[in-house]
Amino acid sequence: MNPLDFLIPVAHAQAAGPAQAGSLLSSSLFFIALIAIMYFIMIRPQLKRQKEHRQMIEKLAKGDEIITSGGIAGTVAAIGESFITVEVAAGVQLRVQKGAVGNVLPKGTLKSA
Repeated sequence: MNPLDFLIPVAHAQAAGPAQAGSLLSSSLFFIALIAIMYFIMIRPQLKRQKEHRQMIEKLAKGDEIITSGGIAGTVAAIGESFITVEVAAGVQLRVQKGAVGNVLPKGTLKSA
């Protein structure tokens, strides 16, 4: 007998029992619930924002006042397949991608500023 046996309990090997099916089922349900929560918190709102942005770009028309994602404000002068021409000042026009449109402003916003 070792004098340390009084201070530290001795661990004895035990025979392995049968695998518990309940723990496998509960861990599977945990991961499924985690994926469902991630979908509703992260993925679904992002898909909704993408859909709204796509609809906004499809509704663009000549004369709409917009702000690009880079912060440039102007009026839509022409619309192409993948680019739009934005007039930022009298006689100054820029071509930007349609996806760069960040927001459509109410009519008259740029004239009042």
